Amino acid sequence: MEQTHIKDFSEKLDQEVTIKGWVYNFRSSGKIAFLQIRDGSGFTQAVVAKDSVEKAAWTAVEEMSQESSVEVVGTVSKHPKKEEYELQVKQLSFIQKAEEYPIGNKEHGPDFLMENRHLWLRAPKQAAIQKIRTTVIMATYEFLLGQGFTKIDSPILTPAACEGTTELFEMDYFDLGKAYLSQSGQLYLEAAIASLGKVFDFGPTFRAEKSKTRRHLTEFWMMDAEMAFYDHEMSMQLQEDLICNIAKSVLEKNKPELEILERDTSALEKITAGFERLTYEQALKELQEKGSDIKQGEDLGNDDEDLIMQDRDKPIFIEKWPADIKAFYMKRDKDNEDIALCSDVIAPEGHGEIIGGSQREDDYETLVKRIKEHKLPQESFEWYLDLRKYGSVPHSGFGYGLERIVGWMCGTKHVRETIPFPRTINRIYP
Repeated sequence: MEQTHIKDFSEKLDQEVTIKGWVYNFRSSGKIAFLQIRDGSGFTQAVVAKDSVEKAAWTAVEEMSQESSVEVVGTVSKHPKKEEYELQVKQLSFIQKAEEYPIGNKEHGPDFLMENRHLWLRAPKQAAIQKIRTTVIMATYEFLLGQGFTKIDSPILTPAACEGTTELFEMDYFDLGKAYLSQSGQLYLEAAIASLGKVFDFGPTFRAEKSKTRRHLTEFWMMDAEMAFYDHEMSMQLQEDLICNIAKSVLEKNKPELEILERDTSALEKITAGFERLTYEQALKELQEKGSDIKQGEDLGNDDEDLIMQDRDKPIFIEKWPADIKAFYMKRDKDNEDIALCSDVIAPEGHGEIIGGSQREDDYETLVKRIKEHKLPQESFEWYLDLRKYGSVPHSGFGYGLERIVGWMCGTKHVRETIPFPRTINRIYP
């Protein structure tokens, strides 16, 4: 009999089907057993009555172990009390009988679970997070492609950094000297706008900063976007539209996963157009009034981000930062050279900065000056400077951190659960 997927049970009511999957939990009263089975597409309860199956099937029930893989034949039925479907089992056999599973149905500490991440991924909540991650990725692609963007693949190995090399992974690159693992694909995307107008990339990036917060990873995924003929204001509007689209997609496509995660969906329903915008100066004043010891010219820390979002339930922009604490490529405000035309999007519920963006400096001489001011090696940026020699135009761009957005959508408290195999300063196994 052809294999059926659990997600299709609603179309197979009262029909006999065959499923293949894993038993993640089970219980038996001696005459009837209940097996909780997943197959990657969904979850179901398989009901095995001793008197209704052959002896071999009941023997398999008696020998059952958590995470054994099984093949089951049965009839799809409606759960008597829930909007779910069950399987009334007729045949049951092992594909592979699992050894004693190390992750039991009890509380385990985070270190133990991370050490067994290759197995913990099977847990319903962890699987739900990965499905929502997929929705966030696909919603991003669909939105940007619908806006006329073209996907560009930026290199992971780079000869120089976007923002200095102090927090990058360095390596010897054959006979060509030093190379670095990329912290952003932005500069390379800027090269593509003169060909394609609006472009984006999506891939792994790496930061060697020694951060141990719940918002930081050493290896994480970023989406960067660059748009020709976009100014700072136009870029912020695009960012807002993208975030609203992502939240809408998760609410529409991941209802079962949000239920598994016990996510308060009312928080996601509030993510609608009209994000509040504060200048850095306004944010600084508000934070100081709320008791923060942040000083003029300092970046916002995690505590500051939490504090400013204390009474807010949807994202805000903090824009027009002091240029001294921002990257060399950011355009300055024509009315105040000390201000960079940039913004950060801060998410509510303690999830911090999720997007950083700016208008880019499009003048050749000014960009050379900025590179020198930041004490960066100009020879490494000659190709980037070329972009300002041959048809330079006003342009803007931004990048978002995938894991932070996924964590926000899911309501998880630590970003390490939002990526299949997290890399942090103290973990590179498994």
